[in-house]
Amino acid sequence: MSERERGHAPGEFAELSGGMTHYEWHGPRSDRIIVLVHGLSTPAWVFSGLIKGLLMMRYRVLTYDLYGRGFSDRPPDDQTLEFHTRQLGELLDWVGVRVPVTLMGYSMGGAIASNFAAEEPDRVDRLILLASAGFTYLPSKLLETARKSGTFGNWLWGLLGGRYLLQTARADAKGPTAIEDLPKRIGTELGRRGYLAAILSSERHTLSQSLQPVQREIGAMYIPTLAIWGAEDSVIPITSVGDFAAWNRNARQEVIEHAGHGLAYTHPKEVLAAIREFLREVPE
Repeated sequence: MSERERGHAPGEFAELSGGMTHYEWHGPRSDRIIVLVHGLSTPAWVFSGLIKGLLMMRYRVLTYDLYGRGFSDRPPDDQTLEFHTRQLGELLDWVGVRVPVTLMGYSMGGAIASNFAAEEPDRVDRLILLASAGFTYLPSKLLETARKSGTFGNWLWGLLGGRYLLQTARADAKGPTAIEDLPKRIGTELGRRGYLAAILSSERHTLSQSLQPVQREIGAMYIPTLAIWGAEDSVIPITSVGDFAAWNRNARQEVIEHAGHGLAYTHPKEVLAAIREFLREVPE
């Protein structure tokens, strides 16, 4: 990520062990903090339809871009779950957060948030998961083939991955969405070196990992947890509700009807309503 590109970025940068990480604070200073962790292909802007509602819940919101996405650097490391979790912990240290936070993770971000909560429970007071990875996962045929095919997979994803992501964004933009220029935003990402490689690396090293032991540990530690699912999610199917109930019996779950995997931006009102109800039931 060049200095010229960074000059167009809102927010600030943290110099972490894996490279520069772009982050942004939303709302006035407060010890009531929620940290949002995005997923595989959409940077921190994927939460733009939720931030105002979270501010109205008196949260100060921290968003950031995972390595390889948005304005963050593109390190060559394998993008394992531990790699992503380390970035989150180092960022909290950099910005000086010394109080437990609410963590909200979307898709792959749910796996990252969950792993961080299991590793550092004293730093997390609540956990909110949106269509979280770590359960049954049904990637596209293209991603699945690229993941399994080594060097050929690298070539295949480099050749066809951009087209696939744009087609998916255009399809999502035809429905209700808080991000009407989604195809343009994805197009901008595709114009940055390292974006497609980061997606494939995370696909190979993070998304195939089951979170059963992690979720059992979170349940045993009684970290208040809310999982929100889309009833029509074709990526993380609704069968994950049963798995999650077995792994973390203390968690609350909500299913949003007619929502797919993009529920963070296609159904923000319903997501915020579920979060408000959760916070009423689990007050500070």
